[in-house]
Amino acid sequence: MTEFEGRSALVTGAASGIGAATARWLDARGIGRLVLVDRDEAALGALDLRAQVRCVVGDVAEEALWDDIEQSETTLHHAVLNAGVADGCPIATLDFAEWRRILSVNLDGMFLSLRSALRLMTQDEDTVGRSAVLTSSVAGIKPVAMTAAYGSSKAAVAHLSRIAAAEYASQGIRINAVAPGRVDTPIWTKNAHFQQMVEDLGSREAALEKLAEDSTPLGRFASAEEMAGQIGFLLSDAAWNVTGTVLVSDGGYSL
Repeated sequence: MTEFEGRSALVTGAASGIGAATARWLDARGIGRLVLVDRDEAALGALDLRAQVRCVVGDVAEEALWDDIEQSETTLHHAVLNAGVADGCPIATLDFAEWRRILSVNLDGMFLSLRSALRLMTQDEDTVGRSAVLTSSVAGIKPVAMTAAYGSSKAAVAHLSRIAAAEYASQGIRINAVAPGRVDTPIWTKNAHFQQMVEDLGSREAALEKLAEDSTPLGRFASAEEMAGQIGFLLSDAAWNVTGTVLVSDGGYSL
């Protein structure tokens, strides 16, 4: 439970869902310092963590935000690059501004955050044991209708993680990605389709059950905490021999 003691970690999209769960997971295992990035200042401030915490409020696709983090942080051991947005419609009706919005956060923001994380990780001579996990999606692995922008951005994230792994393996820095399927997080439960299902079926739990039955062979959504545990494993020394992997965690959806 103290494996991460004295280490530092960056978590983006840290105010809710998988990001918040991973910040709590690391905190429970003794992480010394957390740099948490999100646009939701109130939710970041509400996280009750024991570690030394720096909250950075802003858009991950803004280069100036990352310039500031690079200039003010001295080292970094781990990174969980999780910030993302989702939406969907047929390609023929997809507005170009919406395409750019999703790719800006999911891909431009991922590039900027990964670049800064790697620069900070390599400021020390001893980089062995340092690791990063990028959040992709099963929509980046399996073609899913009406996810042109989201799925394309997440496919790029998966490949970006493999390229980074190839570049930094010789320095002992491991880089992997996770590709979740349906997870009980706001990116799913705040959309209009889910809210309509809640209204039609009478409860949030019934809506989650119905979605899982319709799309997930294992029959349920994952929790954010379960995804945090899988990310934590990839960050940890127990996964010392794992790099360049995209861990698909989708309950069988991609089969």
